[in-house]
Amino acid sequence: MLFRYAYRLLFVVSVSFPCATFAVTNWVDFELINGHINLPVSIAGIEGKAILDSGAQINAINTSFINRHNLSFKKSGKVNVQGVYGTQQHQMYSDVMATLFGAEIELDKLASMRIGHHETQLILGASLMQRFIFQIDYPNSRLRLFERDNLDMTQFENIDMQINRSDGQPIVKVELNGQKSAWLVMDTGNNGGLFLKRSMADGLGWLEDYATISGESRGVNKSGLVEHFQLPEVKFGPYVVENVASTVPAKGQKELVSGQDRRTLSRFKGKNIKGLLGYDVLKHFVLTIDYQAGRMHVGLPEES
Repeated sequence: MLFRYAYRLLFVVSVSFPCATFAVTNWVDFELINGHINLPVSIAGIEGKAILDSGAQINAINTSFINRHNLSFKKSGKVNVQGVYGTQQHQMYSDVMATLFGAEIELDKLASMRIGHHETQLILGASLMQRFIFQIDYPNSRLRLFERDNLDMTQFENIDMQINRSDGQPIVKVELNGQKSAWLVMDTGNNGGLFLKRSMADGLGWLEDYATISGESRGVNKSGLVEHFQLPEVKFGPYVVENVASTVPAKGQKELVSGQDRRTLSRFKGKNIKGLLGYDVLKHFVLTIDYQAGRMHVGLPEES
């Protein structure tokens, strides 16, 4: 089995979110490509795709898309974008009109980045997700939005989630292999399972206990050398997911999964983040996320 109920829980409460009670959009179908949520979008009358990335602190527009169609947008300064393997400076654009969720919206402060094929136009991160409560049904490849003022997530949350004080990233507390409780960034832009700090995995003996395979991983700015292995179980909310694809940086490979934003002088101390949590865990569930308040409900899809 891919997942099972956590044996330490006496029961699991099933929660529904009836459309008659809350202001909610219709379901919008998305396409899962390499574990990424791809939504239909249109810019300048050109149809394409937008990737929903809960781990991204900014929205971004694809440089390949701009160049392919010879587009021009209003420049609005530059921004340093921090990825797992390094930081780079990128041009920002504003006043970009896009059709998304059936409505025309204006996007500002879009970082210009290379995001693969030119058909992918945007990465949508925190600044969009903070506006609504997102419900993402991974098994049925669809999502919808709730008005934030019409759904009190304190009634439904069933997993420890916070917005990290130092860098604004959404983090969840999970139990790893029954050995370690850890805060991980919940990252819909991560098409793997877990990306963990090597020091933790090594200290718990996982790199000796489980067979590892060397490889290379591409971050938002640069690539890095990694090792892959299967972690027997991860407790995520009231569920346990088994045999989760896990990755650690290779020995000596630098990474920036730390929970501390080194680019700011923030006086707020964040959680001690141990890594990223992505698609190989999330793909089984329906997630209802209040990004702004840091609350989430984890559930299973309704039976048809």
